[in-house]
Amino acid sequence: MEERIQHIFDKVLKKTLTLSSIAVIRFINGSFGTNHPLDSNITYNWTEGYDDDLNKTIADGILTINGRLSYHFEAQIGPDEEMQFRVFEYGYRHALRERNSKNVLKFPEPLIIYLYKSGNIPDEDTILLDFGTQGYFLYKVKNYKLLAHSLEELNQHQMVILIPFMILKFRDELAKKRTPENLQALKNFILNDILGIINQNVVLGNLTLADANRLRNLIAQLYRYLYADYEECQKEGINDMVEEGLVLEMDIIEHNHKKELEQKEKEVTEKVTKEVTKEVTKEVTKEVTTYTACNMLRKGLSVELVQECTGLSQEEILQLKESLD
Repeated sequence: MEERIQHIFDKVLKKTLTLSSIAVIRFINGSFGTNHPLDSNITYNWTEGYDDDLNKTIADGILTINGRLSYHFEAQIGPDEEMQFRVFEYGYRHALRERNSKNVLKFPEPLIIYLYKSGNIPDEDTILLDFGTQGYFLYKVKNYKLLAHSLEELNQHQMVILIPFMILKFRDELAKKRTPENLQALKNFILNDILGIINQNVVLGNLTLADANRLRNLIAQLYRYLYADYEECQKEGINDMVEEGLVLEMDIIEHNHKKELEQKEKEVTEKVTKEVTKEVTKEVTKEVTTYTACNMLRKGLSVELVQECTGLSQEEILQLKESLD
């Protein structure tokens, strides 16, 4: 049961890591204090395997930026004293696969994202590597205690792609008791606070519309998994309100975005049409003027009179007269 639960949250994390490169690079920069350009190239080093039911799984989430630096992300939904050792193992396997020098193993930078409330999680875990007579080395694994942070902090640190997991803040409370007050708080948190942050980042260009849609879908999936089966959520209509709110909110954004695109396309079309019309009119006017000048010259009218009537320069008229001769 616990493995199945862990697998669900692992899959959600992997899906957030495949959002747009802008969103993912911002997340890496926020997680590790780096400054990778937002147009950096991302290589996904997914390692696939199969579980007992022969379902394909993704064992570890390691991303390489611009072919140089690698980062390893893992989500953890419950206590596990062996987690840092598995991260080390995944990192070692990656270093073996990717080594480009016979005697160099380059480990990815690791981050474990803890998705449950606990005051016992350190900011960093360490593994002491004992190389015997060669000495010791401390392998450090950074920990991020997601539920210890607010939505605003998540936003400030460029880690918005983790926002679907924030609905876990209500997990323990609702497991104990579901009052009208805490059910309403959950609904408001999702439809006002979470979607507000997502919409804000779409406007700022930190997330694409596709990113926002995928985050909305992940929020809906986690909501159904965590809360939709509670009888109170069904009776109070919370399920319907959350589902409709998630759909409606993004539909509005997409509708407004579509209207903006249509308006810009219309403006561009009108501008192009106007410029083309202007050029065509100019060409036609010039042809008519030239034809008129030629007729006047054929009738023996003076260059001065032709110039006065057509507005052509004396040089242009003389050139026309020469071509007629």
